[in-house]
Amino acid sequence: MKCKNPLIEAIRYGWQTLVSRPLYLVSLVLVPIGVTLCFISLMDRGVATKVPTAIVDLDQSTLSRKVALSMSSSQMIDVIDKVESFHEACRLVRDGKIYGFFLIPADFQKEAIGGGTPTLSYYCNISYFVPGTMVFKGFKTTAVTTTGALVKTTLAGVGVGDDAAMSLIQPVVVQQNGLNNPWMNYNYYLTNSFSPATLALMIAIVAAFTIMHTVKRGVSRRWLELSGDSVLLAVVGMLLPQAIVATCVGWACQAIMFGFCHFPMNGPLWHMLLAMPLLVIATQAFAVIFCCILPNLRFAVSLCSLFSILAFSIAAFSFPVPSMYPAVGIFSYVLPIRYYFEIYIDQALNGIPLYYSRFYFVGLLIFPLVALIGLPRLRRHLMNPVYIP
Repeated sequence: MKCKNPLIEAIRYGWQTLVSRPLYLVSLVLVPIGVTLCFISLMDRGVATKVPTAIVDLDQSTLSRKVALSMSSSQMIDVIDKVESFHEACRLVRDGKIYGFFLIPADFQKEAIGGGTPTLSYYCNISYFVPGTMVFKGFKTTAVTTTGALVKTTLAGVGVGDDAAMSLIQPVVVQQNGLNNPWMNYNYYLTNSFSPATLALMIAIVAAFTIMHTVKRGVSRRWLELSGDSVLLAVVGMLLPQAIVATCVGWACQAIMFGFCHFPMNGPLWHMLLAMPLLVIATQAFAVIFCCILPNLRFAVSLCSLFSILAFSIAAFSFPVPSMYPAVGIFSYVLPIRYYFEIYIDQALNGIPLYYSRFYFVGLLIFPLVALIGLPRLRRHLMNPVYIP
């Protein structure tokens, strides 16, 4: 009688599991590609423009109307409403109709002409990071421009020439040059972070669910027998088909971004192509770690979902880790997507030698090694399956 290869049998079982439910393939294929296309279409202009805002003009003077007109001409913000009071503007922000408002105080023109110090106030909803930041920049530009114009008018009134006034208002001219993304294109930054993060989320959930679902169905012992009673071969066989599908999907997303949409690629493309399968394997190992710690279907899937969702906020996609509370920022380094994100910045945007990104590649390889430590605990649970709803 010819002996069957345990690894081949484990891979066959993993493939049958993967195609047994259309939801698995939908999660691994359609969702990541759909999110990628969605972000590319949403950010097709590169940067958010014409963010809805309002202005509260309590002065109703000629000067205040000039400030409002200057704000309306800004490319970043769109003044969709002129409200009568501070409280009404706050209500519009709470209702989500605007992302901020600009407040011109009463007697603004009188104080400005009389040599006083009128205060221009602006309020931004930073709960929505991108539009809130754009509103802040637009309001700040208007406030600084208005302040400079008032100072120049005051200096001109005492006999100071235009050139001398400008040298006093802005003694140093700052020239800003964005490195590696001079277009300040949010598409290049956000899509290349949220797309692989979504893929990692789906990979972790599917991996944890398919492993622990064998316990729920009571077939975990048969699964181990097919794999020659080796939990390592069983896990590898279960996850290898998923890894192949997820890697191909990841490469397809990279082809869309770097090939068809011509996102910046200042380093060799194969560096990013190599990072993708490492991300897939590290994310699967991340899910296996939770299955080993809490060998329960509900707990394992819930923890994978929780940590993968938190990756969107604590992996520094939209907020830098050094600015986080240390107790929160440290968790960014236990997420595989963080290391992929660092590789993307180094290799695609900065184009630095691969040597300087070696620690991030090693970081992705550590996750499978950590998962190996917990496999004996997982094997004991698979050999004595007890499903707890």
